[in-house]
Amino acid sequence: MTALTRQAGLPMYGEAEFRPAVQRWWSGLAGHLRARRVSGVPDRLTWPGDRYGQWRAPDLLLGQTCGHPLVRHLAPDVRLVATPHYSAPGCDGPRYAAHVVVREDDRARSLGELRGARLSVNGEDSYSGYHVWRRLLPRGEDVRSFFGETAATGSHRASIRSVAAGEADVCAVDCVTHALLSDWLGGELRGTRILATSPPAPGLPYVTAAAASDEEIRKLRDGLFAALADPALRRVREALRLSGASVLEAEDYRRAFGPGPCAEAGD
Repeated sequence: MTALTRQAGLPMYGEAEFRPAVQRWWSGLAGHLRARRVSGVPDRLTWPGDRYGQWRAPDLLLGQTCGHPLVRHLAPDVRLVATPHYSAPGCDGPRYAAHVVVREDDRARSLGELRGARLSVNGEDSYSGYHVWRRLLPRGEDVRSFFGETAATGSHRASIRSVAAGEADVCAVDCVTHALLSDWLGGELRGTRILATSPPAPGLPYVTAAAASDEEIRKLRDGLFAALADPALRRVREALRLSGASVLEAEDYRRAFGPGPCAEAGD
């Protein structure tokens, strides 16, 4: 690594079992970025312990974040590159949804029957695990008024495990995470089922440092779209359910994740 090498991180769908495939995707994408004379492209991804620190790093070449942190915390620190598409149930182009997951033997057949239930959330900065409930619960209700108790688990995967183990009754999880777990670690979904799916919202965008020029943004997008069309990367794209990308505007995310009730809502 040279002093000019920048950092790249794609942590959002980065369970340990998926990381070799994510690295292969990055290696292919990195080649296309170098072909377009993007400078400082690293050979390997960085898996940060502090995601906010990486997202805010002035040497960030490419990262992936969530809509809620993007709007509420990161807007001055990053520029949007593009929003990936995923071929997962609940996705529609650059938009995605959250699945409400309960135990397979849970008697609930509607969201209203979950009142007083024990909720697991991955974290309170997550749209799909926490803030999505503003779009799912009856008007005037929130997580604290509707559910009996709430526990933070640190990840969607851990939230699903807590439901399967009977430690919680329900969780909401990113539909892409759910699909990848089904593909790679289906046993972890055993004993659970999807009760409902939220309306779709802008998906998890690729971003770069705020200081990036318009020319660098263009090169990053050109490299990304070339990698998404590269036949040599088809298998790794399929393994990660990557199917394309769109360039969304910052306003698309502000409308969904800005202060106040979610107008249409996305993380």
